[in-house]
Amino acid sequence: MTLEFTPLDLQTWPRRDYFYYFTKMMPTGFTINMDVDITATYLAAKQHHYHFFAVYLYLITHLISEQPEFMVAQRDGQLGHYTNLTPSYSIFHEDDQTISGMWTTYDSNLSNFHENYLIDLKQYQAQHGAVIKADQPENSYMINMNPWLHFNSYTPLTFNGLPNYLPVIEAGKYVVQAGKRIMPLSFTIHHAVADAYHVSHFFQRLQSSLDHPEDWLL
Repeated sequence: MTLEFTPLDLQTWPRRDYFYYFTKMMPTGFTINMDVDITATYLAAKQHHYHFFAVYLYLITHLISEQPEFMVAQRDGQLGHYTNLTPSYSIFHEDDQTISGMWTTYDSNLSNFHENYLIDLKQYQAQHGAVIKADQPENSYMINMNPWLHFNSYTPLTFNGLPNYLPVIEAGKYVVQAGKRIMPLSFTIHHAVADAYHVSHFFQRLQSSLDHPEDWLL
């Protein structure tokens, strides 16, 4: 998939004043944590022999790419937005209980993306180190899953001061409640590019997609 970066016209960008306020006057980011019902999608993924984690990566990336607020980034000092994002995630090594960072090229076709994921997993899962797949694309965003903990709140913190306007997504361990698989999900974003309304809209779209995998999981 071709990587495209379109510069923003700050004179006409609706969030220009908000961007200035939340980067210069009151630098702010925020996290919203929600429980989502993954039952229908979990069962559909199993039926079609898909790894649920790969389906999770695909669906989140797909939905984010449909909301321009979540596609804003900075390249060479220029604000703009990408046409698509690349999921950057970690894999866990059972032998020494460490994690390694890697990424998989996004494809709008789930079957193709799942195949890309399996190829990466086969090639890199035995390697150890902080980052095991080199040349991470500049349009990568952080998305992970913590399968050991069903959390109520999760907030990633950065310490380098570098501008990062892309979302950070973290899922937790699902639990079964009244026959439903309930999974916590954390969404972190810079307030300069999005408000709580945009994240709320994302969660609404996410739950609708999870409830109706027949519309996209084939």
